[in-house]
Amino acid sequence: MSPILATALQLLALLGALALVYRPFGDYMAAVYTSTKHLRIERCLYRCVGVDPDARLGPAAYLRAVLAFSAAGVLLLYALQRLQDKLPLSLGFEAIDPDQAFNTAASFVSNTNWQSYAGESAMGHLVQLTGLAVQNFVSAAVGMAVAVAVVRGFVHRSARSREGAADAHEGAARAQEAAARSGELGNFWTDLVRGVVRILLPVAFVSALALVATGVVQNLAGAHEVHTLSGATQHIPGGPVASQEAIKELGTNGGGFFNANSVHPFENPSGLSNLLEVFLILVIPFSLTRTFGTMAGNVRQGYALLAAMGLLWLGAVLAVTASEFAHPGTAAQAAGGAMEGKEQRFGEGASALFAASTTMTSTGAVNAFHDSFTALGGGVTLLGMMLGEIAPGGVGSGLYGMLVMAVVAVFLAGLMVGRTPEYLGKKIGTREITCAACSLLVTPALVLSGTALAMALPDGEEAMTNIGAHGFTEVLYAYTSAANNNGSAFAGLGADTPFFNTTLGLCMLLGRFLPMVFALALAGSLARRAPVPVTAGTLRTETPLFSGMLVGSVLIVTGLTFFPALALGPLAEGLS
Repeated sequence: MSPILATALQLLALLGALALVYRPFGDYMAAVYTSTKHLRIERCLYRCVGVDPDARLGPAAYLRAVLAFSAAGVLLLYALQRLQDKLPLSLGFEAIDPDQAFNTAASFVSNTNWQSYAGESAMGHLVQLTGLAVQNFVSAAVGMAVAVAVVRGFVHRSARSREGAADAHEGAARAQEAAARSGELGNFWTDLVRGVVRILLPVAFVSALALVATGVVQNLAGAHEVHTLSGATQHIPGGPVASQEAIKELGTNGGGFFNANSVHPFENPSGLSNLLEVFLILVIPFSLTRTFGTMAGNVRQGYALLAAMGLLWLGAVLAVTASEFAHPGTAAQAAGGAMEGKEQRFGEGASALFAASTTMTSTGAVNAFHDSFTALGGGVTLLGMMLGEIAPGGVGSGLYGMLVMAVVAVFLAGLMVGRTPEYLGKKIGTREITCAACSLLVTPALVLSGTALAMALPDGEEAMTNIGAHGFTEVLYAYTSAANNNGSAFAGLGADTPFFNTTLGLCMLLGRFLPMVFALALAGSLARRAPVPVTAGTLRTETPLFSGMLVGSVLIVTGLTFFPALALGPLAEGLS
């Protein structure tokens, strides 16, 4: 079978699997977040934490809960790393240095999972299980909770007006109307617990079993000493790999048990496991558009977002694949493709599919080294992150990021036709577009400022192992990955220094939580707005035309923001 045909069949199989689960899984997540019942285990957790699961929070209170929970996670994970040498199951590893411990704590709590350390030779089993793996679950659940809160703000009054039409639901309508006036968005603690207990844990458990069946390692053993055919001795570490691998991909986290991440055969042994991991990366972000449509009472609204996300993601997959199959250079022509930095068991096609999927989401896992991709292929992975990772983006963050962009798209459309912009029956005013604009400006400010600082200071120059356009791309990639909470890297950059650990850690935290601030503020503002009637001049936001406008808005905003930086890096290298 030719490599191109194999690539096409893998892509078709992946699309078929995603289409099969899209509707039932999306509807299930909508039912989870709209249910009025609490499971017994959930009630126990609420009592332990001391929260009222039925209390409703406004945008400010919801945000305070998000920030408080995440700050506690940073402090706890930092402490675990600094005290590692005194904890059981440390495997004899030393305590992590302060700057690296801060970087790792910020990374995993922000769902970035950037790793400036070699996992199998730095972190013991206790830190991996109680620190990193736990944050893989709860950081993903935080993103989903914020996304659901934003959706409630967008659709709240329209849901109230539909229910108020029926006398049988007058009480519920009055309650929802009062909540809408105060901008209440739900209960963060309920959303967090339900996301973990009802969605992430059961799916990750089944996925871990499937990964074990494909050959992924799962044990609590230390390093095994083996002898190679040449007579040398090699130490092969074991550990709870499959369980962490499942939530690593499902929660769009990306931090691998091993330093080689999903290139390592213990994490990703075959083409089947590789396809399963890509499926896990994409299933929640894509299915959340169905959740949005169901909660909005109009599934076509979800399909419109799905179409925009899918078009951008598919374009990235095809662009990376074409670049890696283009055979640029003598060595690549002799090998039949750009095979440097890629596993033979995956080849160009599966590597390109994995790379595009992890950089168009906030996963950051790798099954090939992006630094070894062709200049244009690596540039596409960089562009995927610069889009804001909204196609389909991370769990939760992709959905609320695309909803922010939808507000911008209807605003631009309103400017073009001279009408007041509306979305889901809500007028978009000055406050809403200000929140949306601030949310969009956060990551470009962090990326470009961080890159400029690193290029201007000796600390940045000393960490670069390449000069010229490629060296610049490595630095630009690092700050783009951090600010967009991706976590992948152009590994030629020596980023394990106090300067990079500190600046990248700050970019991760600000890039994660500042957009949440503005997204929740936008949702709260829309929740307080009264619905407006649909007229002949209302822009239909559930049509293919709007999906096209949304894609165009994403590309235009990203292009105007990052084209000069891209021209200095991957474009200059690829066209030279």
